Amino acid sequence: MATLTDMARELGQSIARTDEYQALRRALSSADDDRELTELRNAMERLETDISAAVRAGQEPSDEMKTEYESTFARLQVNPGYQRVAVAQSNFDKILLKVNQTISEGMESAAESKIILPS
Repeated sequence: MATLTDMARELGQSIARTDEYQALRRALSSADDDRELTELRNAMERLETDISAAVRAGQEPSDEMKTEYESTFARLQVNPGYQRVAVAQSNFDKILLKVNQTISEGMESAAESKIILPS
């Protein structure tokens, strides 16, 4: 009988072969090559760091910083590469949700079973 680790490895390999996972990998790879998207992500990271530092220091982020954050975030959301990643991630998350639900159902079914299987 296959060990739990073997079954998990097989499940991971099966998930990696799904169209949704492959689409996510392509979208992420494409996003890494997208210069505009990279610049927007870097700008967002810098702004988030600055805002966090201000909050930790007990200060309200400046209006200029808030405006720049909102503007950069809006530009990020309409970027085609970002949208591709978001859609691909959402589709892949749905697959993982179904897998987790199926695993939970299997566990519940096994817990209710009167049959004791050797481990």
